[in-house]
Amino acid sequence: MKLSPAYRLAATILHGFDEYRARFKQITFDASRRFREAAWRDAQQASASRINLYGEKVEDTLGRLRRTFPQDVLVHCETWGEARHHYAELISQRLDYELAETFFNSLFCSIFQHRHIRNEWMFVYSSRDDAAHRSGIELCRRYPVNGDWPSALRWALEEAPFDNPFADLELDVELGTALLEAQLPAAIWQADDAQVELLKSVFYRNKGAYLVGRILGGGEQVPLVLPILHGEGFGEQQGGDPCLHLDTVLTETDEVSIIFSFTRAYFQVDVPVPGEFVQYLKQLMPHKPAGELYAAIGFFKHGKTEFFRALNQQVAKREDQFIIAPGVRGMVMAVFVLPTFRTVFKIIKDKFDPAKDVTHAVVREKYRLVKRHDRVGRMADTQEFSNFIVRKDHFDPACLEHLLEVAPSTVSLKDDKVIIKHCYTERMMTPLNIYLEECSEDERATVLKDYGNAIKQMAAANIFPGDMLLKNFGVTRHGRVIFYDYDEVCYITECRFRHMPKGQGVDASSLSIGPNDIFPEEFGPFMFANKVLRDMFMDQHPELFDPDYWLEVQKAIRDGRVIDVYPYRNKQRFAGTVGQLVY
Repeated sequence: MKLSPAYRLAATILHGFDEYRARFKQITFDASRRFREAAWRDAQQASASRINLYGEKVEDTLGRLRRTFPQDVLVHCETWGEARHHYAELISQRLDYELAETFFNSLFCSIFQHRHIRNEWMFVYSSRDDAAHRSGIELCRRYPVNGDWPSALRWALEEAPFDNPFADLELDVELGTALLEAQLPAAIWQADDAQVELLKSVFYRNKGAYLVGRILGGGEQVPLVLPILHGEGFGEQQGGDPCLHLDTVLTETDEVSIIFSFTRAYFQVDVPVPGEFVQYLKQLMPHKPAGELYAAIGFFKHGKTEFFRALNQQVAKREDQFIIAPGVRGMVMAVFVLPTFRTVFKIIKDKFDPAKDVTHAVVREKYRLVKRHDRVGRMADTQEFSNFIVRKDHFDPACLEHLLEVAPSTVSLKDDKVIIKHCYTERMMTPLNIYLEECSEDERATVLKDYGNAIKQMAAANIFPGDMLLKNFGVTRHGRVIFYDYDEVCYITECRFRHMPKGQGVDASSLSIGPNDIFPEEFGPFMFANKVLRDMFMDQHPELFDPDYWLEVQKAIRDGRVIDVYPYRNKQRFAGTVGQLVY
């Protein structure tokens, strides 16, 4: 029996998806080995490799399609419609069907340059109702407390699939139980039916391993996250301690949400059934969009699919229009928002302000750099879209006029449609400069402290933001300061930090300054026009204005140190390292 071109097209795409999934799982499964051996550099490389993997496998499959099928078959939408039907049947019993649909979409968009986005030809909407297909796979392990909380916590740690022993399990249990007693609602702590429930899979990221689940009892529940670390120096210095310890116990939804933040690197975690796994996480963090949760566990491309579907639903409600983003307008990007969707859309302008010596290609590469890099909770994740099409009446007229003026090569009109050739999306935050104008004195001191911490933590991850103006940072609903303007980012190791010359008669304007030369002593007036804010910040973070501080960070990175930034407050840690960069 001769198979139709459409069936062979579907089968070829599914073969490419299987190759992608096999390699994805291989990288992910090796996370336990990297944690066991403290192979921190390997972990960084694996994280970047897994992000790059999706694009590589799409390109491989695209090449296979072009070698196998005539061009007139590949560009025939009706053939793709038939292929979609066959593909939906082929993946109907798969546990990762939604990821397979997204892979099909990626090939369709590659062939048609993100045009002809219709559900008849690709998976604008999913091919099935996932609620009707439960896998039956048990994702969790459970332990009835029966009033014995130390035993429950001991079970959580002892039964976790770690190869390294705990240095002092009884001390971890004692400290953890005391924290649970202080944090848990009385209804749960005293409940006869209290139980601890943990996902069987361990979440690995950077130097940490996380046990994730919840505590239930008395008709209530709270999330539960147990961060596990090695002893001091393991993997980076001779005599480092390979034994494990419990670093803290987290039971607040906001704390757990920060651990799964869009500002952090994606977890390496075994996910048997992606949809059910995300549904479970959604119970722990009900306010976090499904797209962000998919991205947090490594499926960032399907996270983009979920985002796009949610955006379409929100736009269809017609509750508001796209408007220019509040705050100072950018020199490189034109930025607009759909206020009810809490998302920022960024378009590269045709012409940059004279102060910006970059090109379109450089800007796009900077955004790719951040996508691949460890964002340490301080840099917003982005999604990239091509040929984004919206009805004209969904735009505020002033917003549309501005976009057409500053980016005519990217934004155009066709009948009643606005066509945006390329844009980035990020979570909406309050620009730091606006936040500082509106907040209280106590909030001002807190957010300035966090602004400095954000700069330090990016430096620890080998990232120099370049343009450290307040307007390039935002404040999240949790009060965290996040960097989101990437057109001048570079690696700390590429910078040349210099002291200003001292002595009488020295003219700073006569200095020979290279493109990567940076003078930290000059940061103050550049960052703050307001002297009160400047003085407050300099009192909080004097080291940021000292070239020697930056040189020390640079040396540590060049010496091979991987400086982790933990996603919870230092005061919550049982054994925080002195001087460790943490939230």
